[in-house]
Amino acid sequence: MNVKVKPDASGKLLESIVNGIREKKGHSIATVDLRQIDDTVCRYFVICQADTANQLLAIEDSIRETVRVETGEKPFMVEGTRFAHWIAMDYGDIMVHLFVPELRKFYDLEHLWADAVITDLPDLDL
Repeated sequence: MNVKVKPDASGKLLESIVNGIREKKGHSIATVDLRQIDDTVCRYFVICQADTANQLLAIEDSIRETVRVETGEKPFMVEGTRFAHWIAMDYGDIMVHLFVPELRKFYDLEHLWADAVITDLPDLDL
């Protein structure tokens, strides 16, 4: 997975989320490590994109299933599936943001916190 995280529950959850994204060919995956920043809503953001709304829905479903099987966890909340241009999944310590390319570029969530450690994960061969 190539994300440097202490081997704890958040690390396993992060790995499972990335596995779910990759299962459905999500790309441009970035992890944003917020652990060293005070007063954040979570420990990590995971951000990725897909080319179509249908692919975003498939990625959301894959994350949900992969995380359930690998960790036993379920999201506290999922928003955005109606139009599927930006889907947000709340796993407590980790917020997952799935975007179509135009909205990802517009909101630029990776750079909201200047002090965060951003890790861009390599795309798997499609």
